[in-house]
Amino acid sequence: MFDADFFRRWMTATAASVEREAERLTALDSPIGDADHGSNLQRGFRAVVETLEKEEPGTPGAVLTLAGRRLISTVGGASGPLYGTLLRRTGKALGDAAEVGGQDLAEALRTGVDAVRQLGGAAPGDKTMVDALVPAVDALGESFAAARAAAEQGALATAPLQARKGRASYLGERSIGHQDPGATSSALLIAALAEVAGE
Repeated sequence: MFDADFFRRWMTATAASVEREAERLTALDSPIGDADHGSNLQRGFRAVVETLEKEEPGTPGAVLTLAGRRLISTVGGASGPLYGTLLRRTGKALGDAAEVGGQDLAEALRTGVDAVRQLGGAAPGDKTMVDALVPAVDALGESFAAARAAAEQGALATAPLQARKGRASYLGERSIGHQDPGATSSALLIAALAEVAGE
């Protein structure tokens, strides 16, 4: 079972990973986006960590809902609403339980991913964060390590795709050959979850 502290550590581990990878995320974003994905997420997750330290929400759902709200209010572009929606809807799906099991988390995260798909109108294969999140959620029932591997594979598999959603879609065929920054940062989020779970 996972308590609020586990979810706080997940957000802190994600923030640390984004700090380490911010330059790479921005480099991936340069040819097909606004070249600000890394710096935007860096600012957002720093704000999340600061807020969680101050407010100390007491349930897993409250941790993710608060984190999602902070991302929406601090991250520019599409990343804020998309990541914010992912965490808020996952948090709401977890409800007020003081502890949640792995199956609860998998189901709640699927609710969050579905909300992201609805918001952005993206499906797997459109070269977006969905390409990492959908396989991760599918594999989460197996293990956290399987979810991390699926997310990383999903992110890598975006490189040969032509973007059909988001800023990169304006480039048409020129978006082919570039790994999607949103899928890459989503894989970092799932990898941080596996890390905190000890897998």
